[in-house]
Amino acid sequence: MMRSSQPLTGTNGRRCKEDEKLINATLRPGKRGYIIDTRSLNVAQQARAKGGGFEQEAHYPQWRRIHKCIERFNILQESLIKLVEACNDQSHNMDRWLSKLEASNWLTHIKEILTAACLAAQCIDREGASVLVHGTEGTDSTLQVTSLAQIILDPRCRTIRGFESLVVREWLQAGHPFQQRCAQSAYSNSKQKWEAPVFLLFLDCVWQILRQFPCSFEFNEQFLIMLFEHAYASQFGTFLGNNEHERSKLKLPQKTMSLWSWVNRSEELSKFQNPLFEANSLVIWPSVAPQSLQLWEGVFLRWNRPSRFLDEAHEEMINIIKYN
Repeated sequence: MMRSSQPLTGTNGRRCKEDEKLINATLRPGKRGYIIDTRSLNVAQQARAKGGGFEQEAHYPQWRRIHKCIERFNILQESLIKLVEACNDQSHNMDRWLSKLEASNWLTHIKEILTAACLAAQCIDREGASVLVHGTEGTDSTLQVTSLAQIILDPRCRTIRGFESLVVREWLQAGHPFQQRCAQSAYSNSKQKWEAPVFLLFLDCVWQILRQFPCSFEFNEQFLIMLFEHAYASQFGTFLGNNEHERSKLKLPQKTMSLWSWVNRSEELSKFQNPLFEANSLVIWPSVAPQSLQLWEGVFLRWNRPSRFLDEAHEEMINIIKYN
């Protein structure tokens, strides 16, 4: 599985024979490859006017391109603002709360991301195919899909150390702009231009899988909540800056403490270990059915919503999704 930004084909359909040769070199003998574009076909076509675009099938004959739309960061930010507003609604009117929750489309975004990740995992597991995942810049939705696909396929990514390595490899080293995306509190109503809950959505998707496979993960929910909190905080230098170059230029490794060095101490590590964990070497396939996805109470409702109200609301939400 590979990840990249979009090819710069432009309106003239430019070719890059070196790219074609490189991509084809990853194919196994007798196997085909899949290019999963995390944009809709319409958005990908519009990108050509700005110099971007997508792979032409004539130039990549052994590859099949599939578009699995995951909304861009500005849409996700609007969704989070609406979700936070719904969770802060103190009217205790279930119909009103459910209406706001549905309008936020938060669970819909989770479904889209998990569906794309499952598709990538299926291509690899069931067909032995090579997979290339990209969006526009390759630093947002692309990372969500590749990270979740690895969690589905690789049991090592479900361990604490393995998950830490996954975050470093697929998010920090791949250049997810944490400084821009997590500039303010996730619960803030006023957002800056480049803010977006891309990493939070990824953690939410992991939590959804953890709920469905409670014995397959070495870490617990608190581990995910801790990562969410520190992605927005500045207590450690791990999530500061927008990429490795900025972190190196700011000398963060020398000036700050790593989050991992704190988490991996025995006295802290015990807080994040799942007592139900049993090593599972199998591939795990999460469900994206309405009844399988829930609002992450530990993040969004930990201060202001009773669990009984949430249980009733979840049942109503399932019915809304089923019949609308």
